[in-house]
Amino acid sequence: MSLSKDFLWGGAVAANQCEGAYDVDGKGLSLVDVLPAGEERQIPLFNPAKGLKETFDYYPSHESIDFYHRYEEDIKLFAEMGYKVLRMSISWPRIFPKGDEAEPNEQGLAFYDKVFDTLKAYDIEPLVTLNHFDTPLYLAQEYGGWYNRKTIDFFVNYSRVVFERYKDKVKYWLTHNEINMILHIPYIGGGLIIEDEANAEQIKYQAAHHLLVGSSLATKVGKEINPDFQIGCMLAAGEVYPNTCHPQDMLAALQKNREQYIFIDVQSRGEYPSYSKRMFEELGVEIQQEQGDAEILKAHTVDFISFSYYSSRLESGDEEVNKQKGAGNAFASLKNPYLEASDWGWQIDPVGLRVTMNQIYDRYQKPLFIVENGLGAKDEVTEDGKIHDEYRIKYLSEHLDQMIEAVKDGVELLGYTSWGCIDLVSAGSGEMKKRYGFIYVDRDNRGNGTLDRTPKDSFYWYQKVIQTNGEDLSY
Repeated sequence: MSLSKDFLWGGAVAANQCEGAYDVDGKGLSLVDVLPAGEERQIPLFNPAKGLKETFDYYPSHESIDFYHRYEEDIKLFAEMGYKVLRMSISWPRIFPKGDEAEPNEQGLAFYDKVFDTLKAYDIEPLVTLNHFDTPLYLAQEYGGWYNRKTIDFFVNYSRVVFERYKDKVKYWLTHNEINMILHIPYIGGGLIIEDEANAEQIKYQAAHHLLVGSSLATKVGKEINPDFQIGCMLAAGEVYPNTCHPQDMLAALQKNREQYIFIDVQSRGEYPSYSKRMFEELGVEIQQEQGDAEILKAHTVDFISFSYYSSRLESGDEEVNKQKGAGNAFASLKNPYLEASDWGWQIDPVGLRVTMNQIYDRYQKPLFIVENGLGAKDEVTEDGKIHDEYRIKYLSEHLDQMIEAVKDGVELLGYTSWGCIDLVSAGSGEMKKRYGFIYVDRDNRGNGTLDRTPKDSFYWYQKVIQTNGEDLSY
């Protein structure tokens, strides 16, 4: 037996991509609530009166898949698969509609009480992200998002309220989702509306520092409220390979990997790494720290490290070669000739998951948790109403096989939650046709459809995987 008997199998969703009910029961606007779908999906423009300069006829987050009203139906399906854990997030603007209020929205708190109680009824452990690309829009418009240090206080106040409310219902917490995404999608990652591109790196890394201090202070507060809380960080991970064995390519890959690990160095080890000094100097970045920040970061590190993994990347030390990069996920990468790619150009690399797990564990020696992994694909419903997604089963089976190999390598792994375990709205493009789920949701890119739920072939395959604790990955 490779995996422990208490290994946490499950799936992952995010409030801003599944809940809908964007203006129900006192909820305020989140960052994605003003983003349309498809090619029009971009940082919104605001007029001086703080209104949108441009409006669209369809915003996919407004109804999404309506988990807000269908959570009981969905959780029942998760239980049917055998979930031990559900990774989900709390919508910050559902609790504090603007983000800077002193008192929370009781209706928002009551909703999550019901969700957690339903999970408990099925013996499913919640793994809750406090900030999953869900900074209140008001904080972005009025304060400049996480670039403004005041946002730390707003976040800590929000964290305190939910920790206190759910201290007996939730054990596992994550502070920020994919914290390094502040560098790649700064609007969604940190509520940053960057108009001065010449100063973009300074703005992003300063905001990142505030995210890090906020994470440490939230961890401090959480441990004070319930010392048994397990609080983790979350990285958008994926090993960066050198394009060739040329020493300059090796160095370039090392530097790209450090670009992501700098965040976890701080959250896990409690201080900026030695290489950060030169990195910041060459970027022209000067982090403004307040007295006590270093002590806060050092004293309140995380218990475990969670991460998303979708693909590896490729980097060259030759800038001419790097001009050939194509986008995959939020990361640009050279094309790896040894790998196939998904419909959206994400390079499929199961062995890369094993490599990434070993690299992270070797670096930090803290328990790991894979909280996102999956294949976005165009699913077709057959005439008899079935969804035969053997390509997804193949993808997941090969990744889980390599995950188990990493555990055999000695990596300590708490659990695995596949991304988008039910079809939901894409964070990057706002699409529905880019589907990840074991459960098909009848909804198209323009919001048409019944929202009916239908298990796919992968639903029954994953059910078998959980029943056998990963011993049977056959397909």
